[in-house]
Amino acid sequence: MGHDEDDQSLSPAVRFGNELRRQRRARGWSQASLGKRMGYSHGLISYLEGAKKPVTRKFAVAADRVFETDGMFVELWRRISNASLLEGFDEYVESEARCRRIRTFELNVMPGLFQTEAYATALATAAVLRGSITKAQAQERVDFLMGRQQVLRRDPPPTVHAVMDESCLLRPVGGRGVMVRQLQHLESLAELPTVTLQIAPFALGEHVPFTMPIVLLTLRDRSIVGYAESQARGIVERGRTTVEGWDSDYDQLQVESLSKVATLDRIRAAWKDLE
Repeated sequence: MGHDEDDQSLSPAVRFGNELRRQRRARGWSQASLGKRMGYSHGLISYLEGAKKPVTRKFAVAADRVFETDGMFVELWRRISNASLLEGFDEYVESEARCRRIRTFELNVMPGLFQTEAYATALATAAVLRGSITKAQAQERVDFLMGRQQVLRRDPPPTVHAVMDESCLLRPVGGRGVMVRQLQHLESLAELPTVTLQIAPFALGEHVPFTMPIVLLTLRDRSIVGYAESQARGIVERGRTTVEGWDSDYDQLQVESLSKVATLDRIRAAWKDLE
């Protein structure tokens, strides 16, 4: 990238537009010509070069294909998406992308890596209706999540162990149809050899050790990174004492939660009740 386009003082969207314009002009293409090659209108090209419309992951992938830029535009798109995420979450995602093992505990909603696009869209749309984010930021969140889920298809993929509070199965996000498909998707994930699912039943009561969602990532050097999330921000935790405490609590939670077989039965019963 040129010095102007890579100026860190510019917003990620402006930097994306500048690089799009630079790559196009370097090839002598007009906006209309680029639009035809990418399958988009020249008007959209103009808006994106001027940072006047949100960039989607699909567009970034198409730009990398046309310009043969080996993922550069997808990386620029990720920077745009990160700008609308919780403080600290972008640091967590960097570790998630290169970890060898993921252990997660989730309350109320499905873990992000397991959400269908329709389920994730329902959550993002609700945030728009509350006035928490804009429609553009909602789409960025969903696109970013779909991109994150590629970690499950990595070769080799990380092993994933997810313990979900029983409320995750019963909260009807997106309505009956969306929820049924989400539960069926969860069932299919549970059958993968690299994924283990367990339900922490309501009967555990006060014995559930965590009061907020947490994640433990085991990196390639076998070190463990923790991540916890509140309503306002995400916290990446590397302190040995804290991480070892979470690790011990998570082991106990696994022991007390439902078995894999009982969890699958509970998932199937939930979606059959909805049908």
